[in-house]
Amino acid sequence: MNDYGLIIEPGTLRIQRLLPGTLEHVWAYLTESDKRASWLAAGDMTLQKGAKVELLFCHSKLTDEPENLPAKYKQYGGNVANIGHITCIFPPRLLSFTWAEQNEGRPSEVMFELVERGDNVLLTVTHRRLPNRDTMLTVTSGWHTHLDILVDRLLARAPRPFWATFAKMEDEYRVKL
Repeated sequence: MNDYGLIIEPGTLRIQRLLPGTLEHVWAYLTESDKRASWLAAGDMTLQKGAKVELLFCHSKLTDEPENLPAKYKQYGGNVANIGHITCIFPPRLLSFTWAEQNEGRPSEVMFELVERGDNVLLTVTHRRLPNRDTMLTVTSGWHTHLDILVDRLLARAPRPFWATFAKMEDEYRVKL
């Protein structure tokens, strides 16, 4: 399996990870605030269609090592809120919600699909309606980095540094995209 995200149609990214554990265990890392905060973002999520999704990002809390925030991403220092609503849910296999409704224009949408693969779970993340190449580059690098940290957490190892990994991925995706 290729760890890199792929553009599967204009404005749509798909990225996958083979994760250790059961469907229910991985599902908890997608839906429970405390577990999700360890790799992505904390925040309330009522698991029903139409319910509000609140993601509160605090990248400095994703790893134990202090990091310098790149000047380019200064607006992502501290806590950053992302608001959406659940568009589809079939526990513990599928969760889809709008992303960044607070921004102008039509929000994008993220879908998580979980499929058992022996003692592992294949997680597929599809992020649709990304408006342009710059957004695609940032989102792809972000998902790649967050999912790598999720793998680290599920394997009970120290997570890689967020911003250093993100910068490396951004350079690599700049060439790939």
